[in-house]
Amino acid sequence: MINFINNYISELQQTIARLPTSEIENVIKAVLDARARDAQIFVIGNGGSAATASHLAVDMGKGASLQSHKRFRVLSLTDNTPWLTALGNDISYDDVFVEQLKNYARRGDLLLAISASGNSENILRAVRYANQVGCQTIGLAGFAGGKLKAEAERCLVVASDHMGRIEDGHLIVQHILNYYLMSLQETMNDER
Repeated sequence: MINFINNYISELQQTIARLPTSEIENVIKAVLDARARDAQIFVIGNGGSAATASHLAVDMGKGASLQSHKRFRVLSLTDNTPWLTALGNDISYDDVFVEQLKNYARRGDLLLAISASGNSENILRAVRYANQVGCQTIGLAGFAGGKLKAEAERCLVVASDHMGRIEDGHLIVQHILNYYLMSLQETMNDER
């Protein structure tokens, strides 16, 4: 058991060491730009990535916004279970995010699309639609990026072929993003 634990931690440390810091910086810049323009930020994902999307929206909507002079307009499209299941049942699970975007998305908004494989059809359809209506699109993927790497305008790829470590990497990226945003707010409050 100890060997398994140590191996997982060791391999996770290697995955973290390979995180593309310049792409993390680009995600932060895009989020700050969206807030400056008062654009809506949408976050989507399936399974563990849905949990990361919800977590990101909570941290950004509360932690990075409460003491801010300008709050983040962030919405996880994974969180309205009745709407998701109605769309999945009546139309297709492949359309659960794109149909929500048709109600909400406007030119200049930002879509953060999380898919560990980079090949989730509902994520890809949402990214294609967001691109079509003039949203900025950023993917967070794993493995080699899958189709998401080509579909999203930018794609941050966690270089691993292990689903758990990819999801761990995405969670670390979302925490870096949110704690950086909170540190900016603390700095601004200290200067006042």
